[in-house]
Amino acid sequence: MKSRVWSKIDFSAIGMQADYARVPYSSDTSAYGWIPVPILCFNGGNRPTALLTAGTHGDEYEGQIALRNLARELSSCANLRGRVIILPALNWPAVSAGRRNSPLDEGNLNRAFPGDADSGPTAMIAHYVTSELFPLADLVIDLHSGGRSLDYLPVALARPGRNDTEAAAILRLLKCFGAPYGAITDGAGAGAGSTLYAAAEQHGIPALTTELGLGATLSERGLGIAERGLRRVLHDYGIVPAVGAIEAGSSVILKYQSPHNSIYAPCDGLFEPFVKPGDEVKTNQPAGRVYPLSSAVAEPVELKFSASGLVAYRRFPTLTHTGDALFGLMSVMGEAA
Repeated sequence: MKSRVWSKIDFSAIGMQADYARVPYSSDTSAYGWIPVPILCFNGGNRPTALLTAGTHGDEYEGQIALRNLARELSSCANLRGRVIILPALNWPAVSAGRRNSPLDEGNLNRAFPGDADSGPTAMIAHYVTSELFPLADLVIDLHSGGRSLDYLPVALARPGRNDTEAAAILRLLKCFGAPYGAITDGAGAGAGSTLYAAAEQHGIPALTTELGLGATLSERGLGIAERGLRRVLHDYGIVPAVGAIEAGSSVILKYQSPHNSIYAPCDGLFEPFVKPGDEVKTNQPAGRVYPLSSAVAEPVELKFSASGLVAYRRFPTLTHTGDALFGLMSVMGEAA
């Protein structure tokens, strides 16, 4: 089905164009209005196309700023050979509200793929990316951070691919981006097949996502990882032969453990962590405590890891509720230079 979202950009035209992906939305104050999702296209010729997105969750800022900085740099780039399509605020309603989910329909865009042309605005954005932008793309990078709820290891994540050829192309992209840690995951503990990069995998497009910050603020380290990774990819794929200073990156390649090895809040309470992302932990090692809100004199609930591994994330806010994810684990697969 054709997308109902539209833009004035001619993706085949040479040069720079800036417009919106216009998402139809009828509200109390605008019967025939549309939501303005910013979109930029830089086209230098018939080389590979990179589709770069951020703001899929509105409270994650490293990717949003990295893509804005990259767009300014590309606007004066004289040696662009490929095509770069940038959407720095993909879920515009969530970005403008500083929220993970859209305030218009409570939609989590990274749980909405492949989308629906005739559903709410979140599903329509997902469908536009899937039906209109994926056919143009040779690689996809969707930049994320921990947002307001998580403190995350700086990691780039990729799906395993549907066959050996796709797996090799995905691993190449993961190594090229060069985050301190890279992970292969099927997303079982999160969005599984409903994420942007999972949808890209189903279209045979090498794709990765990231987790680069903590809390609803800006991590200087995470921003630097995003900016360097983007430049390496654009350089190594021949899209921009020289864009800023290119330095070699290296990643420790990890694999997510089963969500059964994650730790979740057993009750409403105050969370005291004992470890941080990047720490190596052992089976039965104390992980932290939760102080029940129901009683000021109750003993805190002691938390222990059920498996050994590397801490991938921990909950950022102290206040926690039953079922909140507190810790997740990864295992080291090997190293890539």
